[in-house]
Order: sequence, then structure tokens, then C-alpha cells
Amino acid sequence: MSEWQQTKEQFRKYVKTMKSYEEAIGLLYWDMRTGAPKKGIPGRSEVVGELSDVHFRMSVSEQMGGFLDALTQPEANAQLDAVTRRMVEECKKDYDRNKKIPPELNQEYVVLTSKAEAVWEDAKHNDDFAMFLPYLEKIVEMNLQFIELWGYEGHKYNALLDLYEPGMTVAKLDEVFATVRARAVPLLQAIAASPYQPDRSFLAQTFAKEQQKAFSLFMLKEMGYDFEAGRLDETVHPFATGLSPNDVRITTRFLPDDVVSAVMATIHECGHALYEQNIGEELYGTNMAGGVSMGIHESQSRFWENMIGRSGAFWNRYYGDLQRHFPGQLDGVEAAAFVRAINHIEPSLIRIEADELTYNLHIMVRYEIEKGLFDGSMKVADLPEIWNSKYKEYLGIEPPTNALGVLQDVHWAGGSFGYFPSYSLGNMYAAQLLNTLEKQLPNVFELVEAGQLLPIKEWLADNIHKHGKLYQPSELIRRVTGEDLNPEYLLGYLENKYKSVYGL
Repeated sequence: MSEWQQTKEQFRKYVKTMKSYEEAIGLLYWDMRTGAPKKGIPGRSEVVGELSDVHFRMSVSEQMGGFLDALTQPEANAQLDAVTRRMVEECKKDYDRNKKIPPELNQEYVVLTSKAEAVWEDAKHNDDFAMFLPYLEKIVEMNLQFIELWGYEGHKYNALLDLYEPGMTVAKLDEVFATVRARAVPLLQAIAASPYQPDRSFLAQTFAKEQQKAFSLFMLKEMGYDFEAGRLDETVHPFATGLSPNDVRITTRFLPDDVVSAVMATIHECGHALYEQNIGEELYGTNMAGGVSMGIHESQSRFWENMIGRSGAFWNRYYGDLQRHFPGQLDGVEAAAFVRAINHIEPSLIRIEADELTYNLHIMVRYEIEKGLFDGSMKVADLPEIWNSKYKEYLGIEPPTNALGVLQDVHWAGGSFGYFPSYSLGNMYAAQLLNTLEKQLPNVFELVEAGQLLPIKEWLADNIHKHGKLYQPSELIRRVTGEDLNPEYLLGYLENKYKSVYGL
């Protein structure tokens, strides 16, 4: 074996060790969010900090630097297989970025955000923004430190966007969000003026938690979720975590007065999980074994939740199953009426409960706030007032409490600034993928109506999931759809769908 081949094998083994640390850290985070005793959180946060510090130091070690120097040499790099070449590219990007952050500063940040998530839960429960304020101020302050250390082009926020959607910038987002808002707001106004409003009264009843869970488990099986490689748990804020392709866990929440919430949250998180469970085996144990970006990841969850899960075809097949899980509660309500009810459009306070149309406006509020925090035009202490005024401007409603307003999302507690835009990007990618899917699988909604969801899962696995991080998001969307991100597909989808629902 030649010297460069030995280096390649040592590099891959080194990255696999780093992935093992990531898996352990991910499991600890999952435990803290699902069942860890409250008194154990501070100590567990310290453990996460210690393990994260080891992982961080490995990413910037002399040994990693040596691997990268050797494997980026033109002669060696030209002989690398495609997977290892992309592994090197990704590690080099992380190395160059992380090398600029002192390890002790990174560990302090990991411990801070781990503790902040637990504080956020209490602050939200008690409607007490002041409790969370010092943590959030420190998280923003440290992110500003990181941005200066990393360096950036254009807007400071670009450095954070790149963590979740490589290549995305404020300039691009401003453009696509302006396009969406220009057509979404008039459509929302037309819907509000329509006399053909859906009846939702039959949803205003109590639905047993046990039956909600039973139906959620049923739907996961129908969608092809592998329970030998995952599980379903309950938490405050639904999420999916991919520890490895053979261990991808889903959480959801069950609201007794809202059966639709758990169903859609479960379908949404299953979309994420199917991505992680169907990564190509050749990527296992590498830094390519994951979603290429959060926007592409969200395209999978939003595709399943909204474009499939809220469709008439879907409920023509599964509405009878829902009725059987809740005997007597939905008798006399036809599937078509149920579909109209769950596609109701109305400005609301909570992002994760928002309809498809107003959801993007929720994201724009957060996007504008995050830009403001990092260009210095907004202060953390002023966020409740800013949040409420922007909700009034964008959605015409104002939160009565901070728990229903600025405290509703966990993302900022975890330091995930730059993440929110990926949700709207996911909606855009999803509509663009649906357009391509319908060309390649013209009977897609006939399959849905027949309960044959696996061909759709397989198409997504073949075109998106199996590739992991081998392609950049912009490259992947071009490979699959033949063009760059185009918000027109989402706008056309929304206009066609809701003109039909509301008789416009």
C-alpha cells in the first residue's frame, strides 16, 4: 500500500472516530430532551461539553491538519475516490473554520447552549422571558465573536446561514422572500375574504393521547419508517435525530384538543427520519452520512407533511383509519370536509401549527429578527416587543404572552441562528421536487390514494437520501430537477391548491 493510500485509510478511520463522538453527543441531547431527570441536566450539559470539546479538538488537531495537507495535494487528491474526496473537502472547510475558534471558547459555548435549552423550557412554561434573557444575550454575543473570528463576506449573518445552507446568502434570501411575500399576502387576503370557509367545528373535541400515539405509529409504518432502526417518543418540541442510519429517532407531542397536530408533526419528523435511514451504505461512518443541508432536509419533512399528508388523495385512503382510531368522534364527517378543515388558512401565533401559506410569514419574522441581531440594529432585551410588532405587521395578530411569542421555539436556546430560513427553503425545494416527481411518476397521487407510499419513498431515497452530503444543496437540486432553486413552484402550488379549497 502506497504512503498516500495509508494516509487515506488513517484519515477515514480518524473521521469514523469523530462520528462516534457525534453519535454519543447526539444520544445525550436526545435523552435531555425526552426523559433525563431535571436535576441531571446541568451535569449532563457538562458531559456534552467535554465530549464536544474532544470532537472539536480532533477537527483542528495537528493530525487532522496533516491528513488534509497530504490529501489535498494534487497528485493524491486526483486518485481519491469520490466519497473520500468529498470527506476531505468537508473536513477542510470545518478545519479552516474551527481552527479560528479557541477550544475553550467552543466548550464554553456548548455548555451554555445545553443549559440554555433547559432554562428555555422553564421560561416558556412560566411565560418568563427575563429568566431566559441572560442566556440568550450570551449566546448572541458568542455568535458575534465566532463570526468575527471566522470572517465573512457581505452581511455578518451570511456566516451563520452557511452553517445550515451552504452557499446561501442574505442577498439571495431577500430576493426569494420578497417574491414569496409579494404573492402570498394577496392570496391570504383573498382567502380571508372568501365566503367559502371550511367548517372546523368537528375538530374541537378531546382526542385520547393513547389513540393519537397509536395512529402515529400506524402512519410511520405506512410511510416505511424502519422501527428496527428507530423509535417514537414524546417531547415538548417535536424533532428527529439521526444518530446513525441504523438509529434515527423521532419525537412528537400529543395535544388532547388537537388531533391534527400530532399527526402532522409525526409525518413531518418521519420525513426527516426517512432521509437519515436511507443514506447509502458506502457513506456509513463518514462525515457524508447525513443531510446535505437543513433546507434539503426540511424539503423532505415538508413534502411529506403538506404535499402528501394534507392532500385529498392521502385522506381518501387514510381517513377511515383515523375514524377507526377514534370511534364515534368523526362519524358523519366526510373525508373531503376533513381535508378542507386541515387545509384551513388563518394567521396564527404558533409556527409549528401554522398552515402552509402563513408558515413562510412566520419564518420571515424570525429571519428579519436574526438579521437585526447580527447587524446590530436590534437588541436581545427588546425582542418581545420587536417580535410582537412584526407579528402584527406580517400576520395581523399580536401574541398575548411571550410563551406564545418570542419563547415559542427552542432554536435560539440551542444557538441555531441561521436555521429558520431553511424551513421556507425546504418548502420551495419540496414544491420543485414534487414538480419533477409528477413528471417521472405521473400517477403519484393515484399511488397515494391506493396507500402505496413506498414508491414515493424509494424515488426520494434514490434521488436525494442515498447521496448524503456528496453534493452541495444547489448542485443536488439541479441534478434532480434540472434547474436552480425556483420559488415559482411553491407559489404555483399554493395558488392552485388554495384557490380550489376556497373557491377563488
